[in-house]
Amino acid sequence: MRLKIKVKPEDFIVEEIAELPLVKNGGHAVYLLKKKGWGTLELLQKFSRELKIPLKDFSHGARKDRHALTSQYISIKGRSDIKLNEDDYSLFFAGCMNRPMGPDLIKENKFEVVVRELTDEKIGAAKAEMENPQRWGCPNYFDDQRFGSFDSHQGFLAQKLLKQEFNGALKIYLASVFPEDRKSERERKEFFFANWKNWELCLKEASTDLEKKAFSFLCREPKDFLELLMEIPRYELAAFISSYQSFLWNEILRGVIKNVILAPLKSYRGAAGEYLFYGDLDERNYLYLKDLNIPMPGPKPEFADELIKSLYAQVLEDDGIKNSMFNNLKLRQAFFKSFPRQAIVTPQGLTFAVSDDDFYHGKKKLTLSFSLPRGSYATILIKRFFC
Repeated sequence: MRLKIKVKPEDFIVEEIAELPLVKNGGHAVYLLKKKGWGTLELLQKFSRELKIPLKDFSHGARKDRHALTSQYISIKGRSDIKLNEDDYSLFFAGCMNRPMGPDLIKENKFEVVVRELTDEKIGAAKAEMENPQRWGCPNYFDDQRFGSFDSHQGFLAQKLLKQEFNGALKIYLASVFPEDRKSERERKEFFFANWKNWELCLKEASTDLEKKAFSFLCREPKDFLELLMEIPRYELAAFISSYQSFLWNEILRGVIKNVILAPLKSYRGAAGEYLFYGDLDERNYLYLKDLNIPMPGPKPEFADELIKSLYAQVLEDDGIKNSMFNNLKLRQAFFKSFPRQAIVTPQGLTFAVSDDDFYHGKKKLTLSFSLPRGSYATILIKRFFC
């Protein structure tokens, strides 16, 4: 079942709750950013251009969804004189800190989510599932939003980089088609894909400055793919790396659930693999999963036990990756970093309301309110209710 969420931005409200060490006179100004229809990084790039502030002076704790109504904190080095209040975003000064904003300052996120086009039967089935994750937790998968750069035909760009398959990495960067692409953009990328390595032909079809620069260079240096990859902006490369790390981490968590839970599992098909969900747990397995942290794949991972170590090694081997590759990335704009992530999370303060759907005639909508720890995806919990 494909869920109807984010039909309009007001259907998905996210409020970031942070513990900010505010001081009277600090070097970093903190702002409350409210937005809809903008991705966090996209909006910060806009601010950087229009306010003539280097992008590196902006800091944030998390990237909030474009297709939502969100509030979060950002910081700007040395600037406390900014106030913006537009239709789709606002920026208000909240105080100063001696440090930039970061994910460690986020305590949790509060969500209010509307699921639309539902029947009474589907709502009844979802309500029956709501008690389980409140008691036994919910797998803490990265959701499909994390895999926007994944090309189902070509794979992950960061995987190609690790394997030093630079031709393949550049092909993903320049010739991957995504659902949000306009028709002209999609057709141009399909042309690049079909005529890859015919650089003169690709140059004739190039439209953007990036495409023209890349194919002009390849006409002169037809095999120097790495040189072009080194031109990828740091924030873009970091997103490619995070996407692939998240995929690998999800694979490890899937392995944990298959090994620990012997009862039948429920599943929901995602953009880069299935999300497996369990029902009831015995107390021993619950305590194991509740206290379990799984390392993000990268240099020097720390393993909770031999099961995690074994699953980690198997997932990397299945994808043709050796752990030593994380230290040999040829691009220095960004890097892989290993850190622990909770295997399961428990929603707090869950409430719901059922009403007539004002968008889909004759259907119902379910409005859910709850909180999750930072970095956890509300959409995964909702999929758990409806799978």
